Amino acid sequence: MTDLVPAVVTWADPGDAAAVADHIARVVSAPGQKRIAFTGGSTPIKVLALLKDRPIDWASVTIALTDDRQVPDDHAASNFGKIHGALGASGAAFERLEEGAVVAPFDLVWLGMGEDGHVASLFPHMHALVRPGPTVIATTPIPLPPEAPFDRLTLNHKALKATNEIILVVTGKSKKALIERAMAGDDRYPVADFLRGYGPPVTIYWSE
Repeated sequence: MTDLVPAVVTWADPGDAAAVADHIARVVSAPGQKRIAFTGGSTPIKVLALLKDRPIDWASVTIALTDDRQVPDDHAASNFGKIHGALGASGAAFERLEEGAVVAPFDLVWLGMGEDGHVASLFPHMHALVRPGPTVIATTPIPLPPEAPFDRLTLNHKALKATNEIILVVTGKSKKALIERAMAGDDRYPVADFLRGYGPPVTIYWSE
């Protein structure tokens, strides 16, 4: 779990939700206790729906979020509320985001990506409280997205990279093109920091 080796990026084939579900199942089914950081949004809920009938030992897993909006759990914009609603009865342990908390390493970090290339709540333009080490920071995107005009809590770069592996799950041709630009050297997008330079291996799951 180090960022001192060059990141290796692989495109999964197939890259659909079923393939992502298989990847999650492999990690969860490995021996011992596991730590997984889940992305927000609708994609994890779709993937978890594909896993609900599998004999998976979620009790061996601690689930964190890569980021969340600073809203109550029962708010429609709460990533924690959605994930806990899907897995709260599974036996999994949940680790809340707390600003300034030191974050232990993960077995898997699951990232999504916005149309502007942001990952977690690390935006191209934002107000952010910088903290050293793998930790949770507060961010506010600039401008605030009208569909989600909230302050955020997010794992910082060091926390997101403190993992055995990263999966990046995206859909749509425009996001694929952005990833290809980032991999070719365009550093305007936060996702570029995970696809180039140093860090854990990244598997990209892309579908139309």
